Amino acid sequence: MSATTVTSQPTARPAVRRERAVHAPIPFRRLVSVEWRKMFDTRSGFWLLVAIAALAVIATGATLVFGNRDNLGYGSFASAVGVPITVILPVLGALSVSSEWGQRTALTTFTLVPSRGRVIAAKLVTVVTVGLASLVVALAAGAVGNLLNGAIIGHAPLWDVSWRTILQIVLVDQIGMLMGFMLGVLFRSSPGAIVGYFVYALVLPGVSGALASAQQWWADHAAWFDLRTASIPLYDSGVTGQEWAQLGVATLIWLVLPLAIGLRMLMRSEVK
Repeated sequence: MSATTVTSQPTARPAVRRERAVHAPIPFRRLVSVEWRKMFDTRSGFWLLVAIAALAVIATGATLVFGNRDNLGYGSFASAVGVPITVILPVLGALSVSSEWGQRTALTTFTLVPSRGRVIAAKLVTVVTVGLASLVVALAAGAVGNLLNGAIIGHAPLWDVSWRTILQIVLVDQIGMLMGFMLGVLFRSSPGAIVGYFVYALVLPGVSGALASAQQWWADHAAWFDLRTASIPLYDSGVTGQEWAQLGVATLIWLVLPLAIGLRMLMRSEVK
């Protein structure tokens, strides 16, 4: 009789499924604060900020020295300070997006925050708030200049700008900032975005003026196609319904449609 050896087979242990840790997304307010720092931490952003502050002081002083003090009002000082600010600030809006590609930080940014939409939204909020802050600086500098002028001539300062006009000027300022932001999204190149903005701000108004002087049809309908022409009535207190419609159409052509194209390209492009 032979003995049979029974070898026990080890029982297979069930595979342990390890749950992958899911981290909470970075809060949106933190993204906005980071974009604020990134806008002014670079040398270009810092010196643009210094230039804006210097221009505000120079414009106020020049208005006091060279202006007719008896006729100077708050509007004169606010416009003198606001014009250089509205020309320079959109460059910051363009750099807020294009610098990610120019400095090759886009790959790091979108690795830390894979949702490109949240990053671009944070940049947009930053651009809008910087535009509002700059306008507050311009209005405050204009108020100081107006008070100084009143003290110099010995009369009460003239406050000749209504709140409605101020709100309309805020809208013009924001359109300019968004124009810079749009060019940064569309080109994703700092030189290209800056050149594109100055072509829009300096070259196209001259071309439109030349067309208006040569063609009566363009002079009558330019506000429907030229955003700069459509924005001029906002500096006055009374804006008609047709002028609001012209501003909407021109904004759709020059701002909304290019921004939509740029966002689609940015969301689908490969980041290197």
